[in-house]
Amino acid sequence: MSVEDRSSLSEAATQVAELDVQLKNSVIMMVDDEPILMEVLQAFLELQGYNRFITLDDSRHAMDMLEQEQPDVLLLDLKMPEVSGFEILKKIRASERLKRLPVIVLTSSSDAETKLSALELGATDFLAKPVDASELALRLRNTLTVKAYQDQLAHCDALTGLPNRSRFLDRLDWSLKNAERVGDSVAVLKLSVDRFKQINDTLGPKAGDALLQDIAGRLTTSVRSSDVVSHTGRADLWQNIARLGGDEFSILLPGGLAGEDAAFVAKRLLQKLKEPCELDGQSVYISGSIGIAVYPDDATDADTLMKNASAATEHSKDTGRDTYRFYSKELNRKNGERLRIEADLRQALDNNEFVLYYQPKVCVKTQHVLGMEALIRWMHPKEGFLSPFKFIQVAEDCGLISPIGEWVIIEACRQNKEWQEKGLPELKVSVNVSPQQFLDKNFARTVASILSSDMNLQLLVLEITEGMLMGAEERLINIMHDIQQSGPQFSIDDFGTGYSSLSYLKRYPLSELKIDRAFLLDVPAKKDDCAIVSAIIALAHSLELTVVAEGVERVDQVEFLKQKSCDLIQGFYYSKPLPANEFEAFVRQRANTATS
Repeated sequence: MSVEDRSSLSEAATQVAELDVQLKNSVIMMVDDEPILMEVLQAFLELQGYNRFITLDDSRHAMDMLEQEQPDVLLLDLKMPEVSGFEILKKIRASERLKRLPVIVLTSSSDAETKLSALELGATDFLAKPVDASELALRLRNTLTVKAYQDQLAHCDALTGLPNRSRFLDRLDWSLKNAERVGDSVAVLKLSVDRFKQINDTLGPKAGDALLQDIAGRLTTSVRSSDVVSHTGRADLWQNIARLGGDEFSILLPGGLAGEDAAFVAKRLLQKLKEPCELDGQSVYISGSIGIAVYPDDATDADTLMKNASAATEHSKDTGRDTYRFYSKELNRKNGERLRIEADLRQALDNNEFVLYYQPKVCVKTQHVLGMEALIRWMHPKEGFLSPFKFIQVAEDCGLISPIGEWVIIEACRQNKEWQEKGLPELKVSVNVSPQQFLDKNFARTVASILSSDMNLQLLVLEITEGMLMGAEERLINIMHDIQQSGPQFSIDDFGTGYSSLSYLKRYPLSELKIDRAFLLDVPAKKDDCAIVSAIIALAHSLELTVVAEGVERVDQVEFLKQKSCDLIQGFYYSKPLPANEFEAFVRQRANTATS
């Protein structure tokens, strides 16, 4: 026998053993008006390895007990006083929560009509009284095996093997009912993987799936660790992890100090996520944002609890990511405001509510304006003038950033061409490009459509951030080269604040580097910051890149940048972002001042 065959047999044996353990842990409920019969059946099944039983000899309480205990299989006598097995079976199949419960009916009747009636009501199988022990064991195992397979299909995520949204919500609903009954608490943790869409778009869906599988394994391993078990007292917590869809996972923490336990578990998960993941031969670093909502403080029903956990997750993202946040009523207000912005945003393009402002880029040597950055503003019909900080993140989250970004590029080029026709010099116009927009399969077509503006596309500078350059380098380089052939140039924005690497500057077709304002705040007062800025300028010039210092506000900053031969300055020292007519006047004024 080959090594591969032995390995396959070993894996198959492991799967059979795991299934056997799962079946023997099934909850078996028996409803029969003969207690002695149930004792006999239970004794035999215990010899077969089953150990979880619920017995009831008063059929009037059957439905309440079923709803409360949620067994895996029901052994049901058909002929009982007060409430018959037929009535119970009918109610089971009418119940949304119980309609898929396997029911093996027990009957002493041998007539076909009785069996047919039970089948029509949804009986799964039959056992004749007196019950044969061997037949009971076989039919019970077959029924539970089929149920396990059906549960796998209906309640498990195919990619990760974790419970899916449907299964999670079912467990949550049961946990809330139990918590209400015993006066306990329940916490829901919702985890979203930071920058997953960017990773998926950059490396491809196959790598994205592999990452989600890796994350599922990390989450399960984390909550199985000894410190988590000892802190929460829950060895089976791993069974309460689910994949809700996309990059979203959720964890259910019922009982005890749910809020305190949730914070402990959240920290543990975030720590585990920081470990690098190998995808396509390269290390990818990820993080997560976790939101926590607790019953009964934050909500008393499953839908509201999940909604509030989602709001807390978004708050975690907004406050820096790689962290966790608890829900608060203030978040609910902000979430409502966010939904209103999203609804209005969907109409803004059609209603021509956006406008561009332009911030000058001034040459250090000549003091002439050589370019500008186009910055979007929203003239909201009710709320008035809105800065991009108010709506850009919402646009990215709801998938509107690409059409908005396309409008910005086209409008900026149209306006720049109009200025040239009015006699202004050829100015380079810079436009920020979001990761979603840049990696959109139609982005190259968007750039090509700008040719209709008749502007020299070499005057268009597309600003991208360092984070966009992470992973799948060859694909990104090819995209950038294709776009560059049409004329546009590339600038790397906020240099030094992300995944700084010299290889990016060497390999990618860049023409400009922007020094983030964070490095200029304490220049020239602090020597460390001066050294960093000096090194960045020297490095960029050695690679023949134009250097732009942004966020410059003081004369001492300007003098320092002059000494270090910085090329362009952008910031309030010269001008805030201006509407088109004021920018035109500013350019002419600077030209006259510099000439005189």
